[in-house]
Amino acid sequence: MESHDVALERERGLHRQLSTGQLTMIAIGGAIGTGLFMGSGIAIGYAGPAAIISFAIAAVIAFLMMLSLSEMAVAHPTAGSFGVYAEMYIGSWAGFVVRYTYWAAQVIAIGGEATAVALYMNYWFPAVPKWVWIAAFSIGLVYVNARSVGNFGRFEYWFSMVKVVAIVLFIVLGAAVIFGVGTPATGFSNLFRNHGFVPNGFHGIWMAVLMAIFSFYGVEVVAVTSGEAVDPGKAIPRSMRAMVVRLVLFYLLSLFIMLSVVPWTQTGAKIITESPFVIVFAKLGIPGAASIMNFVILTAALSSMNTNLYLCTRMIFSLSRSGYAPKKLGVINRSGVPVRALLASSAGLVVAIILNVATPTAFNDLFGIAIFGGIFVWMMIFVTFLRFRPKTKTWSLPFRAPWFPLVPIVGFTLLAAILVTMATSPDWSYAWYYGAPFIVLCGVIHYLVWGRTHRGPVASGTALPSEESTDTTPKLN
Repeated sequence: MESHDVALERERGLHRQLSTGQLTMIAIGGAIGTGLFMGSGIAIGYAGPAAIISFAIAAVIAFLMMLSLSEMAVAHPTAGSFGVYAEMYIGSWAGFVVRYTYWAAQVIAIGGEATAVALYMNYWFPAVPKWVWIAAFSIGLVYVNARSVGNFGRFEYWFSMVKVVAIVLFIVLGAAVIFGVGTPATGFSNLFRNHGFVPNGFHGIWMAVLMAIFSFYGVEVVAVTSGEAVDPGKAIPRSMRAMVVRLVLFYLLSLFIMLSVVPWTQTGAKIITESPFVIVFAKLGIPGAASIMNFVILTAALSSMNTNLYLCTRMIFSLSRSGYAPKKLGVINRSGVPVRALLASSAGLVVAIILNVATPTAFNDLFGIAIFGGIFVWMMIFVTFLRFRPKTKTWSLPFRAPWFPLVPIVGFTLLAAILVTMATSPDWSYAWYYGAPFIVLCGVIHYLVWGRTHRGPVASGTALPSEESTDTTPKLN
């Protein structure tokens, strides 16, 4: 159990304040965002009604990843999460590359979400400059994250609740239209019109998987929050099971309702100018449908910004505690928050926002790092789990993923197939152009600066301060 102790010792000091309910809602909030409310229209444009199958495939991949990650998280409940696990079970280069790649991907995503927030607010207040909204909401979320992890958990819980209530309401009202409760029944005929349920064949289904998998990004936040969970051994497995079931129901049921109520040719397009949910609400004749969904999508974007800022902060904190970033970024204040790591991530957020506003074309290209990087991180989670299980099979853990080694092998293979498809698709190949060189660059930097033997401050024998100490900065060599 030495590796377990090392991981906990290195990132000690964070306060365990997140409950099981908060963990579940944080994970749901991380996965339910613009990918569902806006991106689902792109998936429908590729696959038609068969986008339901595409999202089911993506849900399977996310489920397999969460099985693997949850087992490692209950063994090593630490903020660095999959980055620390990669360092422990693959090598120092893996921990370095995974954490920096994930940090960059999340910073880029935050910049996009911040700009989207400004666009959503302009729907109601077109005269207000976009930068005002970007600055106001960014400062507000930095403040939320700076106070305490419990404060972050409460805000994210209610952010996520708005989205969940909106989706449940959507499903209930849509079901009423389908079965004719108080209105003429539409039935399920729309699922088979306009060239049938699978209008573009298996190719369309698989291309839609590329969009669907991005919608599930964020579920890995459960493992990152394990370092601040009240009882990670119980909270992580419970929140994982609840989160997976709810996500599958929300995604698949809402898509099924959407495609049954409105023909897929009206909700699907490769370039989305209006949320498919807005179209369906308008079809249902609900007054102010556009404003209602604009509020929900605004909340989704703020929720995503809030969670991603939390993730970025913990990744930089973890890199500092491992000796891969300035040691001052590993300092924790009396509220248990790595404020300097938060400010460093906020600086990256400012750069991303400026780039997005000033040169949106360049920023869109940078999204290739986020897209490619997200898949790379998930693949590394599966590889890490393949190395983790044989070394820990004698440990007594509260959760064990079933079907080993099938789970990580199938998950890795499906993600590898997605990357191959992206490389050959004119719509997605740009992700390779920017994502792959970034990952290679991270690997080269690690080799040139630290070589292949760097083990971090704890493994190198350098003591860390005790929890009672006011100075929680690791003393690096």
